[in-house]
Formats: sequence, structure tokens, C-alpha cells
Amino acid sequence: MSIHVKTGVSTWLWTSPFTTDTVALFPKIKSMGYDVVEIAVEYPELIAGKQVKEALDANGLEAVVCGAFGPTRDLTHEDPAVHETCFTYIRQCLDLCNTWGASFLAGPMYAAVGKARMVSAEQRKTEWDRAVTNLHKACMEAKARGLSLALEPLNRFETDLVNTAADVNRLIRDINHPAAGIMLDGFHMGIEEKNMEEAIVAAGKRLLHVQVSENDRGIPGSGQTQWQSLKQGLERINYQGVVAIESFTPAIKELAGAVCIWKNLADDQDQFAIEGFHFLQQLFKS
Repeated sequence: MSIHVKTGVSTWLWTSPFTTDTVALFPKIKSMGYDVVEIAVEYPELIAGKQVKEALDANGLEAVVCGAFGPTRDLTHEDPAVHETCFTYIRQCLDLCNTWGASFLAGPMYAAVGKARMVSAEQRKTEWDRAVTNLHKACMEAKARGLSLALEPLNRFETDLVNTAADVNRLIRDINHPAAGIMLDGFHMGIEEKNMEEAIVAAGKRLLHVQVSENDRGIPGSGQTQWQSLKQGLERINYQGVVAIESFTPAIKELAGAVCIWKNLADDQDQFAIEGFHFLQQLFKS
């Protein structure tokens, strides 16, 4: 069985933060063969949404919108004021989704990235319940705009709350809202899942978006990732969405520090994108 997937690449591969001027990357991304640009929205105030939409249209690219959730955007925080800061940000991202024609906002929006601790079962339940309550509110905001949320499990070094497809399925059951969906990232799955294919099948129809890189965050196809397992899982659920390369440039020190990339993963970032694209094209054609 073959599936038709669109191939995308994250703006984080080249730069951070995304601003209106980052649309200068779009012609290059299109020339490499990509259908989709995954726009990492860190600071919505730096982005003129309509200008970006014009650049997307001019280059024949579709957009996927991914959020960035640091300590000031933590829906599990004990201070409700932090929740409100996060809700404001989510609303801004949802508005950009509408402007750009994206159907969902993706990311690990249940808690701050990097919040990985050993805590008591009682505290864990308290934080889980906060995430459920607040994500239900965020789902209501999304549904009011005709959108969904694609919630992303992260590996154990980046969060202690949602690490696997089973975890995110449980979160979605507790949220109990039709706008709650799933994003899976092959990098995190390679650390946390026993079987990548079965994890994708467990996500099923709720899987809205897929990110990939190699097991070391490098060029897809250059390492140990179980690519056939990933492909077979997507085939079994007849996935029709985007598979987007997400990695990061070590040239942006704040970004590189946040994701622990201390060295170049390719001779240059253009090479990364080109070789990654060709690998994914071959993977899904075979």
C-alpha cells in the first residue's frame, strides 16, 4: 500500500525566531521540492501575517504552524497568570493559522518544554489535571476558529508529562474535546516508543501531523531511525497529511542550547534540507 504525503521542512532548520523577513527562505524551500513550510512561531508580534500569506501564495507553499512553549507558556504552572500568558499566545497562533490557511496548531502545549523532574504522584496528578482543564479551554478557542490542536509527546529529557503515543491518547481522552489531535515526532518516538509502527497506529485518525529527523537530529536516512516501521504505521492508518523535517541550526545559540545541539549535523543547512527531502521522497515512493 502506498500513501500520498506532503513533504515539509521547519524554518528552525535555518533560523530563529521566525519574523516577516524570514519569508526570504520560501523560494529556496520551494526550489528544493517541498510542498509545505513548517513555521515555528516563537514571537507572533514579529510576524505580519498577511505579508507571510502573500509570500506563501507567491511560492506555492502551504503552511503548518508550530508553537514554542517555554517557561512563560506553561499550562501546568501553579500561577494562573502564566496560563493567561499562554492562552494569549495560543490565540495569536490560532489567528495566524486562519490567516495562512493552516487547519491546526501543533506543539507540546500541555507544559513548558524542559520541565522534566521527579515529582510526587500527587503533584503529577495536579499538573496533569491543570493541563487537561486548560487544554480543553484551548480546544474551545481552536474549534471557534474552525481549527484543531495537534499535541506532541516529547522525550523524557524534555518533559515529564507526555512522552508516548499512549500518554497523548490518555491526555486526549481526558480533555474530551473533538478539536484535540496528535502530532508525532520520529525523533522523540525513537527514544520513547517500543515500536514506532504501533505507536502511529495507536494515534490513528487523531494523527494530524508528523515530524522527522534522524536519531541524532541529523539528516533523515543517515542514522539508526526505524524508517520502515514509521512508513508502515502511516500506511496502516492511511495517513494523508504532512511529514516535515524538524531539526535546528547550531548557528542560533539560544535555539541550539534549548535543544542540545552542540555541533553541525550537516556541512550546511541547505544540504540537510536537500538530502532529507530526497530521502523522504524515496521512502514514500518505494
